[in-house]
Amino acid sequence: MASPSAPGLSAPLTLIVAGDPGQLTGGYVYDARIVAALRARGRSVEVVGLEGRFPVPDAPARDSMARALSALPDGARVVIDGLAMGGLPEVIAPHADRLAIIALVHHPLADETGLDEANRRHFLDSETRALALARRVIVTSRWTARGLDRFGVAASRLRVVEPGVEAAPLASSALDLESPGPRRLLCVATLIPRKGHDLLLEALAALQDRDWRLEVVGSHARDPDHAAGLFAAARRYGLEERILWAGERDAAGLAAAYHRAELFVLPSRYEGYGMVVTEALSRGLPVLTTTGGALVDTLPAQAGLAVPPGDAAALGDALAAWLDDADLRRRLRRGAREARHDLSDWQQAGDRFLAALDDPFPAADSAGTPLEEPRQ
Repeated sequence: MASPSAPGLSAPLTLIVAGDPGQLTGGYVYDARIVAALRARGRSVEVVGLEGRFPVPDAPARDSMARALSALPDGARVVIDGLAMGGLPEVIAPHADRLAIIALVHHPLADETGLDEANRRHFLDSETRALALARRVIVTSRWTARGLDRFGVAASRLRVVEPGVEAAPLASSALDLESPGPRRLLCVATLIPRKGHDLLLEALAALQDRDWRLEVVGSHARDPDHAAGLFAAARRYGLEERILWAGERDAAGLAAAYHRAELFVLPSRYEGYGMVVTEALSRGLPVLTTTGGALVDTLPAQAGLAVPPGDAAALGDALAAWLDDADLRRRLRRGAREARHDLSDWQQAGDRFLAALDDPFPAADSAGTPLEEPRQ
């Protein structure tokens, strides 16, 4: 591959994503925040949302990617989000020598919950071929970086740019002023199997003798059948009066949900980072989550409770401990307030992303060499 010279701050950049760039899931929010930070630093960024279906691409998706890449001049730098890139190596390959392609991987497609072995192997092969075409691979967590040796990505091509957080006011509960009435739980996650809402319902079904309420913020439309199954399970457990399925919320609605919560719960089976965890901590909210994927690194030990992924009983035990023990609640709130001061903001994340863009590419592709600790 020919290696373009370093572009400098004024060089334009194209970001390609799957579908509507304005979606409110963690990966799309990350992309939008990084774009805003780069533009604030003088970098021209065009965002292209592809048509069609992903991550298993259909004909419109293939055509849309081909058009987007063909429109770029030789030597252009283009960041392709992994959701769009992983399934289209054969469409991207004809452009790999003339463009400086940078992959942005939130988590590998093969790690999605619920895949059968054939689909898992398909994604592993497809994404390996796609990532081989990238001169640089940017990932959003050290956990993801450590796992990319499976895809033949050498440490020389890897950079880690973790998400930032926006400054936010403390939640109403963060100053140890507990109000009477039910303890207020909040979960912010799209209703898909990987997020583990089914495990949370099972755990809460065993805690109906405690006084709690749960608000769930997240899209019902990504997997409507799964969402319908969750609603049915809540009715079956007799929990429908205690749970608010709020759907997606705009920024003001989400901020209000964080503000009135007392414990943030994310029961995911796997996360490539878990941005909502740091968003909760930025408000001084303690967190109950799992050790699935990068969550093992994302939550500071003093700021919450972590249980094994996929274990509803362990999740229920941790919830019971928090509900029953006022001293534990105070201790975790104090830990969350302390962790709040150690969080990076989006300006810092933007600086790291810009450095990852402009750092010279390796002279030659060294895919397949042992993975060292990636640079951040």
